[in-house]
Amino acid sequence: MYRALTWWLISQQLDFRDPATVAHNARRPVIEVTTDPASPAVSVDGTDVTGLIRTREVSNAVSAVASVPEVRKHLVATQQAILAGACAAGEGIVAEGRDIGTVVAPQAVVKVFLTASEDARAQRRSADLAIDPGATPAVTRDEQRRRDTADAAQSAMASDALKLDSTAMSLEQVIALIVRVAGERGFPLASRPARTG
Repeated sequence: MYRALTWWLISQQLDFRDPATVAHNARRPVIEVTTDPASPAVSVDGTDVTGLIRTREVSNAVSAVASVPEVRKHLVATQQAILAGACAAGEGIVAEGRDIGTVVAPQAVVKVFLTASEDARAQRRSADLAIDPGATPAVTRDEQRRRDTADAAQSAMASDALKLDSTAMSLEQVIALIVRVAGERGFPLASRPARTG
């Protein structure tokens, strides 16, 4: 959702580096996130931006937007409403984000703090951005390092989270381990084939 708002600010040629501008416009776009794991999508004012929000341009701008208190207040409340709706419907939900376990859903019973080495993360992200010739592992690592520093305040691990270092693990292994942990904590999940992209 932070990426979606950032994409919208850029598309409207608004200064995403100016906190006052960001705060003033934080509630203008209608951001929607599907909760169907078989069809994940993000839209802004009816435009599908699922792929657009993963570009380097958005990645390198999102920290400035996410640090604005008005943005955090609005989007945390929106995320909490989505989670509450899914839980009230008896469906449950899997959510990911830097502050899900500490701010958005501190009451969640199953929390996983997923990490990997800097090099592994850079290699994976670079592969995701294969269409961008500038997204080499070295460039990606530098951009990632800057974002990690800028987002440090929102990236604390919840005291009751399981820390999972995925450096030497495949996506399938990570999913299988999380499914097992959820089952052990009383929340059996149906393991599905890993989705890429």
